Amino acid sequence: MLRRNLLAAAALALLPFGAFASEPPADAPVIDIEVAGESQGTIRIALRPDLAPNHVEQILSLVREGAYDGVVFHRVIDGFMAQTGDVEFGRQSGDMARAGMGGSALPDLRAEFSDEPFERGVVGMARSQSPHSANSQFFIMFAPAPHLNGQYTVVGQVIEGLDVLDAIKRGRGPNGAVIGAPDFMAHVTVEE
Repeated sequence: MLRRNLLAAAALALLPFGAFASEPPADAPVIDIEVAGESQGTIRIALRPDLAPNHVEQILSLVREGAYDGVVFHRVIDGFMAQTGDVEFGRQSGDMARAGMGGSALPDLRAEFSDEPFERGVVGMARSQSPHSANSQFFIMFAPAPHLNGQYTVVGQVIEGLDVLDAIKRGRGPNGAVIGAPDFMAHVTVEE
């Protein structure tokens, strides 16, 4: 038994950094998030239309119209995730009192749950209690969170910039609200 466990551990050690349960399609769209604030740099995300085509299309529409530019990371919980994407109330230059409560002018989406696990670097769509309420907000995982599996829509995974993600200013308290000036998405683009 011990030998089998050692062999399994050795096999896991050989996996490439950032390996996921499944890989995105070769032609998956990629978005670049230029992060500003305490953290500086680019987070590259391969979107997963194979898992959540409607969610990915909505994200791409918002990116192309510039809706995510200047939107803050309003909820950041160390060891869990960083949440952003409130294009209605989460603007870096606006009143942050309602950040995290808004969406976009586009309609809410029906859930597209999959078997893809919430591992480090996975991107999921934020929602309210209703599974069909995702709109524009998303979160990026700092660490695995199996309790989210099958409960939230996976829309992508970080392919570069985990160091930038790790440096994002953390929030305080159980809800992870960021006090003071939060880090933000200065500019978000689609690699075409």
